[in-house]
Amino acid sequence: MLTRKTLLAAAGVLAISLPAAAQPIPVGHLMDNSGATSDVGVPYGQGVSDALRWVNATRNGVAGRQLNVLGFDYGYQAPRAVSQYQAWSRQNVVAIQGWGTADTEALVRFVTRDRIPYISGSYSAALTDAGGRSGRQGVEAAPFNFFYGPSYSDALRGMLIWAKQDWERRGQQGRPKYVHMGANHPYPNSPKAAGEALAAELGFEVLPAIQFALTPGDYTAQCLTLRQQGANYAYLGNTAGSNISVLRACQTAGVQVQFLGNVWGMDENAMKAAGAAANGVVFPVRTAVVWGQDAPGMQAMQAISRTSDTAGNAYRPVHYLAGVCAAMLMVEAMDTAAANNGQITGVRIRDGFYARQNWVPQGFEGVCVPSTFTATDHRGTMRVGLYRARVTGDTSSGTVAELMANGTMKLEPVTTITLDRRNDWLGW
Repeated sequence: MLTRKTLLAAAGVLAISLPAAAQPIPVGHLMDNSGATSDVGVPYGQGVSDALRWVNATRNGVAGRQLNVLGFDYGYQAPRAVSQYQAWSRQNVVAIQGWGTADTEALVRFVTRDRIPYISGSYSAALTDAGGRSGRQGVEAAPFNFFYGPSYSDALRGMLIWAKQDWERRGQQGRPKYVHMGANHPYPNSPKAAGEALAAELGFEVLPAIQFALTPGDYTAQCLTLRQQGANYAYLGNTAGSNISVLRACQTAGVQVQFLGNVWGMDENAMKAAGAAANGVVFPVRTAVVWGQDAPGMQAMQAISRTSDTAGNAYRPVHYLAGVCAAMLMVEAMDTAAANNGQITGVRIRDGFYARQNWVPQGFEGVCVPSTFTATDHRGTMRVGLYRARVTGDTSSGTVAELMANGTMKLEPVTTITLDRRNDWLGW
């Protein structure tokens, strides 16, 4: 009987014996399937994983080479992400699909030094200053960091512009009051200063921030503070799990406020879990459509979904679609690197992100929003598409797919805000 050690040794010999043009391409995939952000990390990571498996199965990988995807669940613990990065760098990964803000920002210098493109699930604006030209304290050049969608700061700016319009449209008098809510953590803190600065610029009264943890809990006290402050618009900076606790507590306390969810702060799963408490939350959606809506690229999206759901019955939340779009951007950048018998290296993949303007991965038209990256500015889009969560009945029975199909839950388009590409917003 062959031992595991023997099999691994044989596999190593086989890999060495293969010509470079036929060897699998090592790609890292950092996931949170078990940590504080796993409520949204699981569907996003599934989208990335399914897309890369689909590329191997239907396109024979990149340039005829299979992608060897090295997945790792780091439980949203930044030190584990740094340790895993070191292991991947020894395995010569050419690109990484990453996740959280604390770990992504901690790895900026590493990926810059090693020239490994890092496509994160963190949309921290600090990652967009590719050329290091902003001059902002604590923001360094990040030429190998990319993400799909607007930054946390730009998404919040879009929501604040809408909030001001909403206030005026409803004929409200005086200055609207805005408050930032979230954990004292790099992810919810990322857009805090940018949001408060624009709120003041737009004429809001900016209230003292209210903290609540990244984990579910009793946040009645925070809701009572909201009511005492008289807040009109409140930004929820955490992921859906703890935001649900806030929404429920505020519903129980009878607090009337327009909640603005960050991009990870609301989705279809959270709507089911929160029930009526989620009704009315406005939040940014990165794709041009949501699951099941009509768009040319939805057929490819559904084919990718069947990679892990062969029956084709699963409802995929907004984060799954965004994960697919992020993965396909990386794949097409790798295709560009490989063109004309080119080597698939980190530098060539990075340059592949600059090869197109208004870039939608082929086959995903109408789903993935166009992206444009330059060597100095990694703000892929200034478009902020806003949706409103609508919950009109009991969500305790029935699956998400059933609740969306029968109209008990729906995602209602609100508006699209296209921001100016202001130089003073780069990296902030």
